[in-house]
Amino acid sequence: MAGSFQTFAEGASINRPPLFTGENYAFWKVKMQIFMESIDIDIWDAVASGPFVPTNNMQEPKPRDQWTAQDKKKFGNDVKARNIISSALTVDEFYRISICKTAQEMWEVLRVTHEGTNDVKRARKNTLIQEYEMFRMKQGETIVDVQKRFT
Repeated sequence: MAGSFQTFAEGASINRPPLFTGENYAFWKVKMQIFMESIDIDIWDAVASGPFVPTNNMQEPKPRDQWTAQDKKKFGNDVKARNIISSALTVDEFYRISICKTAQEMWEVLRVTHEGTNDVKRARKNTLIQEYEMFRMKQGETIVDVQKRFT
């Protein structure tokens, strides 16, 4: 029973988005992009570029009752993306994005939460480089011990 849940939780279905539990964000985000693009490339565009907002000739947002069928379809891509993202999250992860109004906002909240800002990533990279450069074999340590400590 546990094995079948694990397979299902890992997104083994083409009909259900891959589940994100808060771990392995980099893996999940790639799988989610592929999942959304496989449904409709415009759904992923709503995440990457933001939602389509129907406007009139003056570049002001149109009232909803004036939207054309094409406007509704384009706007619907953001709604679909929000549904896909929220359906892929555990309760704890869902609460992080529950106040977001667009799929792009949801994606950004998850990205910053699990990857950090560019400054955080740069600092982490510099720390890892420094740790690598300072890595040395300790007195009396065997090669096997060094390898274990390195990995």
